[in-house]
Amino acid sequence: MTAEIIYEGQLRTRCRHIQSGTEILTDAPTDNHGKGEAFSPTDLTATSLAACIITTMGIKAGQMALDIAGARAEATKVMAADPRRIAEIQVTIYMPAKGYTDKDRQIMERIAHTCPVALSLHPDLRQVVTFHW
Repeated sequence: MTAEIIYEGQLRTRCRHIQSGTEILTDAPTDNHGKGEAFSPTDLTATSLAACIITTMGIKAGQMALDIAGARAEATKVMAADPRRIAEIQVTIYMPAKGYTDKDRQIMERIAHTCPVALSLHPDLRQVVTFHW
Protein backbone atom coordinates (compact mmCIF):
# COMPACT_ATOMS: atom_id res chain seq x y z
CA MET A 1 0.00 0.00 0.00
CA THR A 2 1.25 3.48 -0.87
CA ALA A 3 -1.18 5.73 0.97
CA GLU A 4 -4.26 5.75 3.14
CA ILE A 5 -6.86 8.42 2.40
CA ILE A 6 -9.57 9.27 4.92
CA TYR A 7 -12.54 11.44 4.02
CA GLU A 8 -13.00 13.94 6.87
CA GLY A 9 -16.18 15.54 5.55
CA GLN A 10 -16.80 18.91 3.94
CA LEU A 11 -14.85 17.81 0.83
CA ARG A 12 -11.59 17.35 2.75
CA THR A 13 -9.33 14.29 2.83
CA ARG A 14 -6.37 13.41 5.01
CA CYS A 15 -3.75 11.47 3.06
CA ARG A 16 -1.05 9.52 4.89
CA HIS A 17 2.03 8.18 3.14
CA ILE A 18 2.49 4.70 4.58
CA GLN A 19 6.28 4.45 4.42
CA SER A 20 7.06 7.83 6.00
CA GLY A 21 3.88 8.68 7.90
CA THR A 22 3.82 12.11 6.26
CA GLU A 23 0.35 13.58 5.93
CA ILE A 24 -1.21 16.07 3.55
CA LEU A 25 -4.72 17.42 3.37
CA THR A 26 -6.77 17.98 0.24
CA ASP A 27 -9.78 20.22 -0.23
CA ALA A 28 -12.07 20.63 -3.17
CA PRO A 29 -11.24 23.90 -4.96
CA THR A 30 -13.42 26.96 -4.45
CA ASP A 31 -14.69 26.72 -8.02
CA ASN A 32 -16.01 23.21 -7.28
CA HIS A 33 -17.89 23.58 -3.98
CA GLY A 34 -14.80 23.48 -1.77
CA LYS A 35 -12.97 25.70 0.68
CA GLY A 36 -9.68 25.72 -1.22
CA GLU A 37 -7.76 25.67 2.06
CA ALA A 38 -5.37 22.93 0.91
CA PHE A 39 -4.17 21.34 -2.31
CA SER A 40 -7.00 19.91 -4.39
CA PRO A 41 -6.48 16.47 -5.93
CA THR A 42 -6.01 18.13 -9.33
CA ASP A 43 -3.49 20.56 -7.79
CA LEU A 44 -1.55 17.52 -6.62
CA THR A 45 -1.51 16.14 -10.16
CA ALA A 46 0.10 19.34 -11.48
CA THR A 47 2.45 19.48 -8.49
CA SER A 48 3.39 15.83 -8.97
CA LEU A 49 4.38 16.46 -12.57
CA ALA A 50 6.63 19.37 -11.59
CA ALA A 51 8.15 17.48 -8.65
CA CYS A 52 8.75 14.41 -10.81
CA ILE A 53 10.48 16.50 -13.48
CA ILE A 54 12.82 18.13 -10.95
CA THR A 55 13.48 14.82 -9.14
CA THR A 56 14.25 12.96 -12.36
CA MET A 57 16.50 15.81 -13.46
CA GLY A 58 18.28 15.50 -10.09
CA ILE A 59 18.84 11.78 -10.66
CA LYS A 60 20.31 12.41 -14.12
CA ALA A 61 22.34 15.38 -12.89
CA GLY A 62 23.89 13.15 -10.22
CA GLN A 63 24.87 10.63 -12.87
CA MET A 64 26.44 13.45 -14.92
CA ALA A 65 28.14 15.12 -11.91
CA LEU A 66 26.06 18.27 -12.48
CA ASP A 67 24.87 20.48 -9.65
CA ILE A 68 21.24 21.56 -10.04
CA ALA A 69 20.70 22.50 -6.39
CA GLY A 70 18.48 25.56 -6.32
CA ALA A 71 16.47 24.57 -9.40
CA ARG A 72 12.87 25.65 -8.93
CA ALA A 73 9.62 24.68 -10.63
CA GLU A 74 6.25 26.39 -10.84
CA ALA A 75 3.16 24.36 -11.75
CA THR A 76 -0.13 25.67 -13.13
CA LYS A 77 -3.15 23.55 -13.95
CA VAL A 78 -5.74 24.57 -16.50
CA MET A 79 -9.16 23.01 -16.02
CA ALA A 80 -11.71 22.17 -18.70
CA ALA A 81 -15.42 21.51 -18.32
CA ASP A 82 -17.85 18.89 -19.59
CA PRO A 83 -16.38 16.66 -18.35
CA ARG A 84 -14.49 18.52 -15.62
CA ARG A 85 -10.85 17.55 -15.99
CA ILE A 86 -7.31 18.89 -16.20
CA ALA A 87 -6.81 20.06 -19.79
CA GLU A 88 -3.28 21.39 -19.44
CA ILE A 89 -0.42 21.50 -16.97
CA GLN A 90 2.16 24.23 -17.36
CA VAL A 91 5.50 23.69 -15.65
CA THR A 92 8.13 26.40 -15.61
CA ILE A 93 11.61 25.37 -14.52
CA TYR A 94 14.11 27.98 -13.30
CA MET A 95 17.65 26.65 -13.37
CA PRO A 96 20.45 28.16 -11.29
CA ALA A 97 23.23 29.90 -13.22
CA LYS A 98 25.91 27.20 -13.05
CA GLY A 99 27.44 27.23 -16.53
CA TYR A 100 25.57 24.31 -18.08
CA THR A 101 26.64 23.33 -21.58
CA ASP A 102 24.19 23.13 -24.47
CA LYS A 103 24.38 19.34 -24.20
CA ASP A 104 23.59 19.49 -20.44
CA ARG A 105 20.58 21.67 -21.18
CA GLN A 106 19.36 19.37 -23.94
CA ILE A 107 19.61 16.31 -21.67
CA MET A 108 17.82 18.05 -18.78
CA GLU A 109 15.03 19.29 -21.06
CA ARG A 110 14.55 15.78 -22.49
CA ILE A 111 14.22 14.41 -18.95
CA ALA A 112 11.33 16.83 -18.35
CA HIS A 113 9.27 15.06 -20.98
CA THR A 114 10.17 11.52 -19.98
CA CYS A 115 9.73 11.46 -16.20
CA PRO A 116 7.36 8.77 -14.90
CA VAL A 117 4.49 11.16 -14.17
CA ALA A 118 4.76 12.79 -17.61
CA LEU A 119 4.62 9.37 -19.24
CA SER A 120 1.68 8.28 -17.06
CA LEU A 121 -0.65 11.17 -17.81
CA HIS A 122 -3.25 10.80 -20.54
CA PRO A 123 -1.98 11.97 -23.96
CA ASP A 124 -4.93 14.38 -24.24
CA LEU A 125 -3.63 16.29 -21.22
CA ARG A 126 -1.36 18.95 -22.66
CA GLN A 127 2.00 19.30 -20.88
CA VAL A 128 3.78 22.61 -21.47
CA VAL A 129 7.27 22.68 -19.96
CA THR A 130 9.35 25.85 -20.19
CA PHE A 131 12.94 26.24 -19.02
CA HIS A 132 14.66 29.42 -17.88
CA TRP A 133 18.40 28.93 -17.90
